[in-house]
Amino acid sequence: LKGESVFLVAATLRPETMYGQTNCWVRPDMKYVAVRLANKEVWVCTARAARNMAYQGFMATEEVVDTVVELVGQDIMGLALSAPLAHYKKIYTLPMLTIKEDKGTGVVTSVPSDSPDDWAALRDLINKQPFREKYGVTDEMVLPFQPVPIIDIPGYGDLAAVTVVDQLKIQSQNDKDKLAEAKEMVYMKGFYEGVMAVGDHKGKSVQDAKPLIRTELLSEGLAVVYKEPEKKVMSRSGEECVVSLCDQWYIDYGEEEWRALTQQAVDQLNTYTDEVKKNFNSTLDWLKEHACSRTYGLGSKLPWDESWLIESLSDSTIYMSYYTVAHLLQGGTLKGTGPNALSITADQMTPEVWDYILLAGPAPKTTIPMASLDKMKREFEYWYPLDLRVSGKDLVPNHLTYAVYNHVAMWPESKDKWIQGIRANGHLLLNSEKMSKSTGNFMTLTDAIDAFSADGMRLALADSGDSVEDANFVSGTADAAILRLYTLVEWVKEVLADKTLRDAEDTFHDKVFGNEMHLKLKETGDNYEKLLFKEALKTGFFEMQGARDKYRELCGEMGMSKSLVLRYLEVQAIMLSPICPHVCEHVWSLLGKEGSILNAAWPGAGVVDMTVIQQSEYLMEATRDFRLKLKNLGNAKPKKGAAPALATPPTHATAYVAKCYPAWQCVVLDTLREMYKGDKYTVVDNKAVSVEMGKKPEVKKFMKKVMPFVAFMKEKVAMGDLSVLDTSLPWDEMKVLSENISYIVTTLGLEGVDLALSSDLGEKGEDCRPGAPIIAFRTEPSVTLQLTNNQPFTGLFNTACPILQGDTVKNITRRLARMERNIKEGTPVSLYRWTDPVMGPRTMPDMKTPLAGLTQVMEKETFIIDLEKNIVKLGDLTLEQGLIFRVGQEIAA
Repeated sequence: LKGESVFLVAATLRPETMYGQTNCWVRPDMKYVAVRLANKEVWVCTARAARNMAYQGFMATEEVVDTVVELVGQDIMGLALSAPLAHYKKIYTLPMLTIKEDKGTGVVTSVPSDSPDDWAALRDLINKQPFREKYGVTDEMVLPFQPVPIIDIPGYGDLAAVTVVDQLKIQSQNDKDKLAEAKEMVYMKGFYEGVMAVGDHKGKSVQDAKPLIRTELLSEGLAVVYKEPEKKVMSRSGEECVVSLCDQWYIDYGEEEWRALTQQAVDQLNTYTDEVKKNFNSTLDWLKEHACSRTYGLGSKLPWDESWLIESLSDSTIYMSYYTVAHLLQGGTLKGTGPNALSITADQMTPEVWDYILLAGPAPKTTIPMASLDKMKREFEYWYPLDLRVSGKDLVPNHLTYAVYNHVAMWPESKDKWIQGIRANGHLLLNSEKMSKSTGNFMTLTDAIDAFSADGMRLALADSGDSVEDANFVSGTADAAILRLYTLVEWVKEVLADKTLRDAEDTFHDKVFGNEMHLKLKETGDNYEKLLFKEALKTGFFEMQGARDKYRELCGEMGMSKSLVLRYLEVQAIMLSPICPHVCEHVWSLLGKEGSILNAAWPGAGVVDMTVIQQSEYLMEATRDFRLKLKNLGNAKPKKGAAPALATPPTHATAYVAKCYPAWQCVVLDTLREMYKGDKYTVVDNKAVSVEMGKKPEVKKFMKKVMPFVAFMKEKVAMGDLSVLDTSLPWDEMKVLSENISYIVTTLGLEGVDLALSSDLGEKGEDCRPGAPIIAFRTEPSVTLQLTNNQPFTGLFNTACPILQGDTVKNITRRLARMERNIKEGTPVSLYRWTDPVMGPRTMPDMKTPLAGLTQVMEKETFIIDLEKNIVKLGDLTLEQGLIFRVGQEIAA
């Protein structure tokens, strides 16, 4: 190569740093090639880089690398070089062990002032003579070269890499993690905040100087543009891909007027999620020229150069307009080769014909009858614009954006023809992992249907996710879906056969259930409109079932309303039918409905009375709080030195209700409401609240309690809304509790619950607030009575049942049902006493006449207890031998 123009070509993304070059890095053990270019120069680089260059017009023969000699890095170690813009007139090639063969050219320019990797490697050579000797590097090639200040970065100075390497205590070029962190710190801050300290652009920001220096290097012949894939890309044939410079047609999506119109189209576009809208706007910001043609494959021919095809992402952008007339042209076949309704052939559909149909152009010269042209035009005008396009999120930065652009280009003056909505979705995970045949985590649609049924799979898919984040199909959810759907069908059958449902629809719980149905119907309809299928499943199935279960529980012994339950079944079937059509069709037939459920209109949602729903939520929250307190009562530890509490469970309770807050708390609430200024997100400073409270004479006596109360109410505001600051409820909570006292008694497993005002407790009642009643439990005295079941095969024997003063048969049988699991809820229980209290218990029982010698205890009779004697009386009769109880309806002897 003597006498040749030889260059070690270094690839860089940072032309502004060329002023600070101190050496050139090569890897000693890496293979390099010297290749001859079309201009006769010889360049040294890796074979991979040379192959890329062969497709970018550098070589004499396109796609052919003219290799002069093959080398390894050690062969070119210690070469003296001249570097463009460098402070040092002569620099040398030095060893760097971390250079990658699949990135750049394998030749790396070294700027230790602003590259932590370069400074760490140069410092290793300066400090380690054996390292220099190993690679044949002499002292004069290394020691005279110190970092050159070229960029001033706030906080790091003009030797940023040196500063950051010292700060992070990086020991050598092998500290890869710390060097990566240092690189991130220096490069980002340098680009956004750095100022040039040398050269013709001294004083300019790095952002401004970088493109100017790049242009100057190119114009002076000191640099060329070289491109390669951002990362390794393999073709389907197993070849590593290159960047090729070739003839190409581009669409200029950056054209200002076109882009401005497209921005309007994106602004009015319904993207269903904010993230997708942001992705569209981001794409408009960076999208400029896009290569739109290729020489092979499927696609339309480029009209002005038919040797080229339009690539698919650019071509298929307004194809949906063809759907509006396809039924008239395809003739009922996929290929459209048969006769069609209008007797039109493909060659008759000229550009002028399409202009008339799609663009309201002039009447074309054609053999197609005008009536047929007008029919196609009417079809297009009726069906267009495109209301919804559903596609993957990965197509937002390309195909979907091109579609918006091209609709604007086709109909620039007709905004009513622009795309109305685009719904982008993520990919699908299987059991929280990416689907892959190689790992076995893979399932086809056929496999899923065989395993989970069509509706079970559809329910699990709907439940897998709504947003552009990847959805997750979980096999366990699909299994549970099958069980849920089966349970629904069985419950429908059970309800239709139930003769105990009442006809009326007039209780508090009926009103609640009816309003909750209306609310869920409205919410589900909104969710379907927004294509939020997971939310629709949640409100239209899971929460509807929850409302039904709550209604069934609250109705208790009085039973559910028949008309309301049938209304629920009809509404539930329709709401679930978009997701589980087959099961819902079956339910529809069980209900005796005519026609298919798929033709049923969406039920009209009545006016929702939120007050009734709030009252129900209040009732459920209050009883939940009561249950927790009852549970904690048994777990409470006695105070130190106190005797342990008796294990006797409570039998009664008193619930205390507050009509309004105490006066000082009302003052605090009114003050907080003023400070929030109608917005729950207003930052209310505790110090400002404290100062304000100090001005209120009503709260001075309670200052120790004020700030804890303020903190409590601020937390409630954050979790809810400003209505929690109301000093009273807009409805009577005492009335709500009173109307549902039987449910409260049953759910707590008590004998009775009284209601009282919190004012009866004096200062102790301050913890009681509107909407948050408190409860006090107590145990009424009782005497234990032996109850014996004389029925065979019931699994019931003797039960020691406590009897309270004034008990009736109803009280005792309800208590007995709570104590004995074998007595199902709602099963009638009868009580009997011995007709002869002395001889009766001594008589041998006869299974054929089990009621012989027994007298039934009637509902109107009252039990009396004598605590001193520990006996139970029924009138004047002492029940020393206990009672007999029998389960189920009795047949007269």
